[in-house]
Amino acid sequence: MDLLDQPLATAEFLVVDVETNGCAGEERELTEVGAVLVGGGELHDRFSSLVAVRRPLGRGIERLTGISTAMLADAEAPERVLAQLAARLHGRVLVAHGAAFDRSALAGAFAATGLPWPDPPALCTIALARRFAPLAGQRRLAALAGALDIDVERVHRALPDAETCARIFCALFRRLCAHAATVGDAMALFGRRSRRRRRRGRQDRLTASPPAAREIDFASLSDGPGAYVFRDVSGRALYVGKSVRVRSRARSHFAPGAPRAGWRAHAAVVDHEATRSELGALVVENRLIKRLRPAGNVNLKRVDPWVYLRCRLDIPFPILEVAREPAAGVAVSVGPLRGRAAAAELVDQLNSLFGLRRCGRRLPRRDHPSAYGQMGRCLSPCLQDLDPNLYRRRLDEALELFAADGDGRERLLARVEAEMRAAAAQLRFERAAALHGRYRRMTMLLGRVEGTLRAAHAAPRLALAPAPEGGDGFDAFWLVGGRVLDWGPLPDDLGELERRSALALGARPRAGAPDSIPADEIDEVRIVATWLAAHPEAPALALDPPPSALAFAELLREARPSSGRGRPTVRADAA
Repeated sequence: MDLLDQPLATAEFLVVDVETNGCAGEERELTEVGAVLVGGGELHDRFSSLVAVRRPLGRGIERLTGISTAMLADAEAPERVLAQLAARLHGRVLVAHGAAFDRSALAGAFAATGLPWPDPPALCTIALARRFAPLAGQRRLAALAGALDIDVERVHRALPDAETCARIFCALFRRLCAHAATVGDAMALFGRRSRRRRRRGRQDRLTASPPAAREIDFASLSDGPGAYVFRDVSGRALYVGKSVRVRSRARSHFAPGAPRAGWRAHAAVVDHEATRSELGALVVENRLIKRLRPAGNVNLKRVDPWVYLRCRLDIPFPILEVAREPAAGVAVSVGPLRGRAAAAELVDQLNSLFGLRRCGRRLPRRDHPSAYGQMGRCLSPCLQDLDPNLYRRRLDEALELFAADGDGRERLLARVEAEMRAAAAQLRFERAAALHGRYRRMTMLLGRVEGTLRAAHAAPRLALAPAPEGGDGFDAFWLVGGRVLDWGPLPDDLGELERRSALALGARPRAGAPDSIPADEIDEVRIVATWLAAHPEAPALALDPPPSALAFAELLREARPSSGRGRPTVRADAA
């Protein structure tokens, strides 16, 4: 029986997910393949394998997937992996989340190895969710799984993503069977819209103006990190981008397989601003987009999952809250943190631990305590009889956990453990048991929250961002009050390093006053903080108290352990 004629309820499906090196076109290579066999609405056999690559992986894709070039050194050759996958695809329907990408990546890999592409019928779980789960707000893999009450333990690895996709498919399988009797019916159910979309895409490509790639001089661009700007003949900025290899990235916009973009037809020149590090390129790109506002950068506002735990101190009985941006004015902001749900629950745990209120910035007037007040988990300032100094002392105790240098996780858990032991010593065993449960829950929450639990204004420091692999040099960032007060190539002159550090420290507010981050710098704060959180090994020097010349010299020696080039000479009076 032909596969398309098989009854849908008895057909077998192979749910596939692939990880790649992040490149497009002929440079794209598979790094990992994961597959899960689904039959009868249940998960069966699993298959997973790393795939050897010809070229080293970029640092960005290594951080995203957790797959490094070293991990692929002893991986299976693409021919062996694809042959095993082809055998599993025989007589089965391919299922993937965003099936167009996986099919394209697999077809390209089969072509590169000279193996025949099986070209199986394919179903996309995004299309299934669009039709059978229309109330799901987002259709990214993890978000869709959450909307369907499917637990997700790991993302951006092939087998875990394939298993998540398989569970999503099983959750929607009964609804699919209610609308399609055979595999062919299921393909027809989603094929018409895809054909219209492909036809419209072909018409758009025929009517689009040809790009002016031959007229653009790419030779003047650096092959190191930095940001680049495409401009039209009048000098107006069309598009701003960044890369650790500016020249090759700028050229890639005009490659045959590059995504269509209207600005390409008007591009006449390209210029760039070189940096020494990836972080420097990110900062320059952000500043150029805000200053030039190019039409080609449609996402001028960065949309990312990072949030802040913040507290505005200019309202009566301040509250802790979770928001996408640090608070303006007199406030304390902790983060940025990745994981909004976990951060919100962490705020709830802190409120219960310190008795802080949860009723919003506008303090309501009550005649009786709220439910939290009746349980002893809130000081109930809404009764209008609470000493503000008592509430402020409790709030300060909570915020002090994040005001010191380093991460506040250990200090927070130590606080809960100390209260638990004190309750046990006083024979308050019910209280101790409750605190023990809180300790376990907070340990789990803190493990889920990514980022550094530290107030943005705490621990001024000088951080160094190294050049990408194969490059030389560092970008230096002076981070004071949660802001980037100065940055640029790391000076070789020790006196210049001390002078710029003193100027940055002199710009911070008076002692004890929380810093206010200007609204136009919030994106930059998030970019730098998240990069540093992802690179804890980056050399850094605490600036409070002000370091000595010997401390600056030691930082530079740490930054250049294998080379004497640029090593500073310590002045005789520095000792």
